[in-house]
Amino acid sequence: MELLNIKINGVEIQAPAGSTIIEAAHYAGIDIPSLCYLKGLNEIGACRLCVCEVKGSRALVAACVYPINEGMEVFTNTPKVVKSRKMTLELILSNHRMECLTCSRSGDCELQQLAKDLGVDIVRFQTEKPVPQIEDSALHLVRDNSKCVLCRRCVAACAHQGIGVIGANNRGFKTTIGCAFERDLNETACVSCGQCIVACPTGALREKDNTAEVWAALRDPQKHVVVGTAPAVRATLGECFDMPIGTNVEGKMVAALRRMGFDKVFDVDTGADFTIIEEGTELLERIKNGGKLPMITSCSPGWIRYAEQYYPDFLDNLSSCKSPQQMFGALVKTYYADKMGLDPADIVVVTVMPCTAKKYEVKRPDMQAAKGCNDVDISITTRELANMIKSMGLRFTALPDEDFDPMLGISTGAATIFGASGGVMEAALRTVSSVLVGSDDAAPLEYHEIRGMQNAKEAVYELPGKTVRVAVVSGTKNAGELLEAVRRGEKEYDFIEVMCCPGGCINGGGQPYQPTAVRSFTDLKALRAKALYDEDAGKTLRRSHLNPIVQEVYSSYLGAWGGEKAHHILHTKYHAQPKYRL
Repeated sequence: MELLNIKINGVEIQAPAGSTIIEAAHYAGIDIPSLCYLKGLNEIGACRLCVCEVKGSRALVAACVYPINEGMEVFTNTPKVVKSRKMTLELILSNHRMECLTCSRSGDCELQQLAKDLGVDIVRFQTEKPVPQIEDSALHLVRDNSKCVLCRRCVAACAHQGIGVIGANNRGFKTTIGCAFERDLNETACVSCGQCIVACPTGALREKDNTAEVWAALRDPQKHVVVGTAPAVRATLGECFDMPIGTNVEGKMVAALRRMGFDKVFDVDTGADFTIIEEGTELLERIKNGGKLPMITSCSPGWIRYAEQYYPDFLDNLSSCKSPQQMFGALVKTYYADKMGLDPADIVVVTVMPCTAKKYEVKRPDMQAAKGCNDVDISITTRELANMIKSMGLRFTALPDEDFDPMLGISTGAATIFGASGGVMEAALRTVSSVLVGSDDAAPLEYHEIRGMQNAKEAVYELPGKTVRVAVVSGTKNAGELLEAVRRGEKEYDFIEVMCCPGGCINGGGQPYQPTAVRSFTDLKALRAKALYDEDAGKTLRRSHLNPIVQEVYSSYLGAWGGEKAHHILHTKYHAQPKYRL
């Protein structure tokens, strides 16, 4: 790697050739403020808060797009630079609805932090006071353009997913971010992934808050309220309490939920183990009996919605399995209700998810196992759970570590790694190789990157008498590219895992916010995923079929794997949907 010699604030440093000033400064331990910049996603030099002086240059330059060269001298904090940044920030704030105390991002807002860091405590420029501009047509998201700073990070995130249903409308002072022809979001082909939300630096975008419904259920003496948490939540919740990225807080999370008043604290990982049993059985059935291949996973509701809208010709390839969230809820409303002598209508199932698309999934009419009852009643995000914990006054980091309630709270390492891209595939093949075809010593997959495709890998898995070709892909744009290759006959697979969000659930739209200085220079996906794989490695049970809860439920309630009763409770049907609602 070629290194270039430059000076930043009089200090000689070396940085890789091709770096921008903001990247070189980061290597030198200097954070340059920015608002629109997200490395690899949105590098447009629009906000002008990252301007610096370069010796010999006639004007200030945008550090996020200006490349370094040999011998360059950069100054990041001169009076001229500071004056320009403060003026720019004041102008941005002059058109911003500054009701920070009641904003969902208060204390976690990049614009607010910039004002503090740059010492902007008064705005000299006055415009007509912005009024709320709420668009809340979608089940998962609320947009308030009175808090938008036109950084376009959300637009870039949506385009990066290959969706592109939002963009800049109008021009000049009338510019707003929205859908084409000012249509509501629920009238477009949005897949509810929420990547725009985690990209937004302000309170202009937020998930639709369902915490009031949870509190109401907990206070209703007629309701039996059960909560279940997704695998990825335990790897990220700690970030909301200033714990290091990648800290597994499973025990403290359980303790907090129990203190919030839930009647039972269960683990959606248990539902993931059931998913593997049903999905693995379905895969072998298709392979042995000439079923539709490649079979494609159905765990990610954002991916399902993408397939239904963009690739309806692949719907027969989808596994008919419900997602782990829905299997969990279905088992609570059937098996658990029967065991406890409860009416499913009196049970409220709450799930904590890293995903905003889960809010859409729980409302699907095809997600009912108990007659007249949705499998899951309320889905909240990791961020919403953190807010509930804080509102109770719980000192999260001081809580003891506690265990899930056992009836639906025992899981395997295979279920834990569901939260990371590739985890579902590995978990499925562990059981397929170990039990369904009688091989306990299956070698781990050796993945190869698929040339020309981001976040896509493929491998060949040898089973007795059968070579299984598999692929793993995350991010809907990447999934689309893979499906196009399959459609053209360039790629042939037996089994494909697709996750809607890049990197999988650990990078979901409901996960904790991280500022651009962290998102641009820290591999969040790797740190969060490591927490899950470390938990998997430390577990005694690492194959889904070894879960004693799974074994007991099938033997006493569901019957055969993939059987009629299991199919009724744990499977569903997916349907083509129009891209645009007329």
